[in-house]
Amino acid sequence: MDPVGAAEPSAPPGPLTHLNLRDPPEARPRSAADGRSPAGGWSRASPEHSAVLREGVRRCLQQQCEQTVRILHAKVAQKSYGNEKRFFCPPPCVYLAGPGWRVKPVPGQAHLAGDTGPTVCGYMGLDGASGSAAETQKLNFEEQPDSREFGCAKTLYISDADKRKHFRLVLRLVLRGGRELGTFHSRLIKVISKPSQKKQSLKNTDLCISSGSKVSLFNRLRSQTVSTRYLSVEDGAFVASARQWAAFTLHLADDHSSQGDFPPREGYVRYGSLVQLVCTVTGITLPPMIIRKVAKQCALLDVDEPISQLHKCALQFPGGPPSGGGTYLCLATEKVVQFQAAPCPKEANRALLNDSSCWTIIGTEAVEFSFSASLARPREPVTPVPLVSALELSGGGDVATLELHGENFHAGLKVWFGDVEAETMYRSPRSLVCVVPVVAAFGSAWRWLRTPITVALSLVRADGLLYPSAFSFTYTPELSARPAPPGAPPPAAPAAADADADALLESIHREFTRTNFHLFIQT
Repeated sequence: MDPVGAAEPSAPPGPLTHLNLRDPPEARPRSAADGRSPAGGWSRASPEHSAVLREGVRRCLQQQCEQTVRILHAKVAQKSYGNEKRFFCPPPCVYLAGPGWRVKPVPGQAHLAGDTGPTVCGYMGLDGASGSAAETQKLNFEEQPDSREFGCAKTLYISDADKRKHFRLVLRLVLRGGRELGTFHSRLIKVISKPSQKKQSLKNTDLCISSGSKVSLFNRLRSQTVSTRYLSVEDGAFVASARQWAAFTLHLADDHSSQGDFPPREGYVRYGSLVQLVCTVTGITLPPMIIRKVAKQCALLDVDEPISQLHKCALQFPGGPPSGGGTYLCLATEKVVQFQAAPCPKEANRALLNDSSCWTIIGTEAVEFSFSASLARPREPVTPVPLVSALELSGGGDVATLELHGENFHAGLKVWFGDVEAETMYRSPRSLVCVVPVVAAFGSAWRWLRTPITVALSLVRADGLLYPSAFSFTYTPELSARPAPPGAPPPAAPAAADADADALLESIHREFTRTNFHLFIQT
């Protein structure tokens, strides 16, 4: 970082941070020659480059050109044997969301006349595979009513020749014209040979389903793959879709829970528990239902063992007779309806179901990558996308630092608070530390109107590519700081030659920046 006062008098001052208030020259961080911060060293971009970056970051934040890649997939995959191909179910799918996908190209990058094809296409396969056409599936994205683009890999499988216990899916996105946007990886997927038929024990929780986890439900009539339908949500209603599946948060409920209003409960879900399904995208819920184990097309009413991956289950609406009848969640073609079960004439602890009321349950994962590349037009791929998972604030006042925990960090990233760059130190691929800018960097109103100031946190690459995070940072003044009355004009600025007034402003500045800091996650 350049020493304070080293710039020409006509040069505009850079944003204030805690490190450039009144530090001695030997205590100030220095930028690396290539704009990167070596491990253990602080750095900021040069003033000229910082001004260009700040304008680009400001445009990105104002124009909301964010692009998001969301990959949904199951937690487990059943291995194929011999010539039989057990395609992943539910099939891995990709959603492209955000206005950045629809931003027109900058001048000089316009598409050819008559070129109306998709702006991006994808190729999905398994990590470690050769990448041949037989092992990679092309995704053709289709626009959905909610403006998201959707692609699905229906024919992916893992053969018995692959001896791995876990693997990841690899998504490669290519823009129109052949330029590679990047390569994105899923979460780890566990390989199983077949659904466990043994009674699950909580000593081995690998395959158990816990409260608060994400699941998918699908129905397969007469065990035929072509008849598979997935529980989903369309236009605010629950449907049985042959194309798309939804992830639902599975909550343990109780008898006092009302629809959409229940306290979260921890623990593994057992058969016989009252549960509630909440769509992770829309928030729409089904009423509380009792989850039952299914065997030979019967609901077992006296089983309370933990639920396992790829088990057959039924969802019973409460309030039915204890004799074995009751109403169950069922599908009728594309509609989701209720089915009246009959008591089993031979066993009182069973209820007779039809095929359409027997569901297969499986845990799901989702990973989301966000970036703003529409204005930067980087030459390099946007991946690996850094993911911020937690923040840790240290110190306060003039010496506050913030540590970012996550993954895929590298030395070319800088932390930005809104459109203000912060001195950043790269520690490891999982840790970045930055100096919290003083509140004066966000405008002069802080001097007289002392209200909380909230700014978004993001990471910016040297070429201007912006990675937004899910976190914001709030400056909150002390309770002793009283805001000016509504409509009151700001006090007149002191004369430049008035040293006492300058000292007063500096003391006000230091008193105000000695604040309480609050962190919160945007939803």
